[in-house]
Order: sequence, then structure tokens, then C-alpha cells
Amino acid sequence: MSTQKTAITTEKAPKPAGPYSQGIVSGDLLFTAGFGPQDRANDNAVAESVGEQTRQVLRNVQAVLAEHGVGLDAVLKTTVHLADLADFAEFNEAYAEFFTEPYPVRTTVGSQLANILVEIDVVARVS
Repeated sequence: MSTQKTAITTEKAPKPAGPYSQGIVSGDLLFTAGFGPQDRANDNAVAESVGEQTRQVLRNVQAVLAEHGVGLDAVLKTTVHLADLADFAEFNEAYAEFFTEPYPVRTTVGSQLANILVEIDVVARVS
């Protein structure tokens, strides 16, 4: 059984920092890498607050999805890493600005992150 996969790449999201793709399409699913809050349009600047970082992370995710012609409404699942779970309320408020019902399922965990406050990856249906 062969599994076909196609890499998704966009100049509108941060470049991979290692040997991985920004996104992969396999069958009718699109999987994104875990994105941080780097703003490629502004020299990879990173906002200070978890709310602003969350908004930029989701704009990065949107850019990869848009490269394949879908939006956040196609997202089935998100995985969220927060550097400090005490930031959950501010994160959740910003996150809610990007999704509508029925909301994707979500896993949120506390993680040790390198100089950022939030990282998110998603799984979306693309056909």
C-alpha cells in the first residue's frame, strides 16, 4: 500500500528550522507543522503577549491552509503547546477569534518552548 504525500510550502509562513515541511497533504487530510509566532513579513518578529502570539501563530497556519485553497473552517483538530498554562485564558480568547462552531477538537498542553509562548499545529480536511 503506497501513501502519497504532497508538501505544502508558502512564503507567508515561517521557514522550517529543520528537515520538515510546513504542511503535508495525504489523501483528504492536510497536516501542518507546529508553528510559532514568528511574523515572516516583519523579519520574524515575535509579539510579547500570548494573545498576540496566538493570533500570529494562527495567521501562519492560515497561510499554509490557504496555499492549498482551504481556510480554518476545514480544521478538524488542533494541538496547542503553551509555555505557561497560566496563560490559558488569554490564549483561549485570541484562539476563539479564529474559529466558529462546530469548533475543531483541541488538545492543549504545557510545554517547554524556546523563547516563545505558544505553538500550534492542525489537521484539516481538504476535500
